Amino acid sequence: MFERSRNMLGRVGVTALIVTGLGVGGCSSLDSLAYKKRGQAKVAPEYNGKEAAVTPGGVSKEPDSADAGQEAVTKAQALVAKGDNELALAQFEKAIEVNPTLTVAYLGAGDIYREKGDFPAAEKNYRQAATLEPTNFSAQYLHGLSLQLLDRLSDAVRAYLRALTIRPDDFNSNLNLGTTYLQLNEPGQALPYAQRAAKISPKSAEARTNLGAAYSLLNRHAEAIVEYQQAAELTELSAPLLLNLATSLGRVGRYEEMVNTLEQLTKSEPTSNAYERLGSGLFRLRRYDESLGAYRKAVEIDPNNYPAHNGIGVCLINQWIFSNETDEPARQEALGAWRKSVQIERDQPIILELLGRYR
Repeated sequence: MFERSRNMLGRVGVTALIVTGLGVGGCSSLDSLAYKKRGQAKVAPEYNGKEAAVTPGGVSKEPDSADAGQEAVTKAQALVAKGDNELALAQFEKAIEVNPTLTVAYLGAGDIYREKGDFPAAEKNYRQAATLEPTNFSAQYLHGLSLQLLDRLSDAVRAYLRALTIRPDDFNSNLNLGTTYLQLNEPGQALPYAQRAAKISPKSAEARTNLGAAYSLLNRHAEAIVEYQQAAELTELSAPLLLNLATSLGRVGRYEEMVNTLEQLTKSEPTSNAYERLGSGLFRLRRYDESLGAYRKAVEIDPNNYPAHNGIGVCLINQWIFSNETDEPARQEALGAWRKSVQIERDQPIILELLGRYR
């Protein structure tokens, strides 16, 4: 009976109890990426808003127009230095009006719009700068950044690739391109850029975290653990980083370390996901009562955490089997937990099969 219980629960565990990766679907899919939310992506330190404008070949401007445009840019830059961005924006736009080939004016306006959170306007200005000067690194990089902020990820990839043709070893371009590929759920494409970013800046926690995310999504969890652990040594511990580290530890069978990591996390940030993964690790260590308690805590925090409902069901059906199938309340509660789970997420063939088997 004990072996029957272990075998049945083991099959369920791989699908329903163990988190199989960092998830899919946008930023939120990658718990500890360097690029976490809008407005936090990296800006190339080389760009300071004061690059000289280059007029495209073959285009000539009247001296008065060029001088007036440059004068407006100079005023705008002085206003930016004083923190008066609204007046600065007006001057940048005046410069564009009198001389629409001033790349630096588009870049300056784009920066202000981006800082204001007006990403469509920022993208429009950066796109014009990138069109005027195809070999201007800052224009190409910032255009990619604005596209990433707009979740136009495929377009962002192309812009970052253009930036990298100009500066192949730019840290931020490699970092953000790797992140964009991860957002697109293309870890194989992300990996070389994540690796290059970590090589360029070995002490960057963000680069190590992104590289760990790429390895994890490629099921190279031993390598992911190394990167997550290095990231943990380089920055303050965060819930997403610890969750991802624990997930990879579980995938390589290092359950004691997984549980220790999650117990540390639940003391500081007791989230539903942390308790659900803790329940998974405890179950693998055959600490069934503690596992059930962790799963119950997870659904108490978030009633829609369907993997935690699955975990409750598995623990209780295990309890029913250990009772020589006499603990009927445990079986009924297990079925109820699974029904709740499939109400939340219907596409769970294994749980539907278990419902049919133990009904």
